[in-house]
Parts: sequence; structure tokens; C-alpha cells
Amino acid sequence: MIAVEVIMTRESGNHALDEISEELFRHLVDLAAFHLEDDEATYLQRELNGQLKAIRELDAIEVDANVSITSHGVPYAEAMWLREDRIEPSSMADDILEQAPEVDERSIIVPDIPHEEIT
Repeated sequence: MIAVEVIMTRESGNHALDEISEELFRHLVDLAAFHLEDDEATYLQRELNGQLKAIRELDAIEVDANVSITSHGVPYAEAMWLREDRIEPSSMADDILEQAPEVDERSIIVPDIPHEEIT
């Protein structure tokens, strides 16, 4: 995140970057050690620029200084109390297990996801 802010500051003179240029995008792809095909890179750059545009539009909305910052649409103090979590047996467990490709007793076997360590 710091690298992106530094690049944005260097490129635009402030944090109000209007668009991620192809040069900046390639640099970010290199920093993230991504390997993208040309069409993937074009798509991703276009999507990121669309998100950046949406952020700029939201940032342009004037909000009264008395409006408190929120990360949730319903204040927790006013929200209805949530129910307690409780474990209940499911009548569909056998149906679910029958659909699994591989089962060990009553557990679904999930294949290992191959990955590479980044050094």
C-alpha cells in the first residue's frame, strides 16, 4: 500500500490520481509478481480505473461535518440483538455428503490446492 501511495504521489503530485496509467499499472503488476496475459492486463487495468472513478465520485459528495463515520448501515447500539449461535443437526447432512466427490466417514475430503512459494 505504501508503494502505491508513493507512486501515486510521485505521478500526480497528490493522492487524487485520476487514472492508473499503463506504466503505473505495469509497475504495480511487477511489484505484485503477477504474470498476466495482455488481455488480462487490459481488463484488470480498466476495472481498476473504473473503481478509482467510483471512489472519486464518492469522494466528491459533500457530507455534513456532523455526520459520523460509519462502517455499517445500522448502528450496533440501535440494532436488534443478534441470536446466539447454536449447533443444530441438519436433516440434509446425508444429502450433502452424497454429493461430495470424496468422503472419509462423515467428512468431505477437499483436494489440495497447488501453490508456489514466493521468495
